[in-house]
Amino acid sequence: MNKRHLTATLALGAAATLTLAGCSGADDTGSGDASGSAETCDTITLGFLPSWTDGLSTAYLLENQLEKLGFTVEMETLTEAGPLYTGLAQGDVDIYPSAWPELTHAQYMDEFGDRIEDLGAYYDNAKLTIAVPSYVDIDSIEDLVGNADRFDGRIVGIEPGAGLTAQTQDSMMPEYGIDGEYQLVTSSTAAMLAELDNAIAAEEDIVVTSWRPFWANEALDLKDLEDPLGAMGEPEALHFLATDGFSDRCAEAAELIAGIQLDDAEYGSLEDMVVNEYGEGREAEAVTAWLEANPDAFDTIVTE
Repeated sequence: MNKRHLTATLALGAAATLTLAGCSGADDTGSGDASGSAETCDTITLGFLPSWTDGLSTAYLLENQLEKLGFTVEMETLTEAGPLYTGLAQGDVDIYPSAWPELTHAQYMDEFGDRIEDLGAYYDNAKLTIAVPSYVDIDSIEDLVGNADRFDGRIVGIEPGAGLTAQTQDSMMPEYGIDGEYQLVTSSTAAMLAELDNAIAAEEDIVVTSWRPFWANEALDLKDLEDPLGAMGEPEALHFLATDGFSDRCAEAAELIAGIQLDDAEYGSLEDMVVNEYGEGREAEAVTAWLEANPDAFDTIVTE
């Protein structure tokens, strides 16, 4: 099969007009695989947000593995979760390779869940956090109360449509009574990291929204603030979500994906290799190197 890798960037809100020919729209001229899945599922489209590096890492992991099975993989990058879930529900995106459907993205599952198939969880200890650099001498979200001047009255956040943003603004801030003291400043993950990096270089106080697993926690030596009220939610699992009916049309791909489960060390090394060791533009190389170093990482791994 002629393999190709396409990357397109969609503007915010453009999911309603996506015209990708994903698995759900593939014709019946596949590679003749005995299972029948490739005959109806030539091309698989992965949709993800590159700035959310859990999905970036697992998207390239799936690209590597699915191409080894003979599928053509298309990479579709977006800037917000809402359009991604819309595209997934419409069948314009086949797989979201790192979704937070249990808590963080529950609002999208409430809206689109009946048109989405859960292929399984690959990691089971994800959580949302409020964090500061390790040199900042506070240890709990409660310590933010009365200290707004130290942080210029700002909590630096990520994308406006992120579940983390909603959890911080709608739950954490009112629960701790700091919604009158602080403003949650949203823009993008990249902008948050840039501001955080500048503050750390100057050893200034800053508080940000963060999550685990996330490479920046270790790389930038961040400290999660304790959350005695549990306002940031309980730990949850990260899932592979697909457009409805995917496993019927693409059985071989679905079986491979369902077998992927990573522990803390495996996932941490994957993300670190993709984001830090190899970096932008070399993600595919990073995954190849990671698979060589972790040949038994999951049960359905394809090595050739």
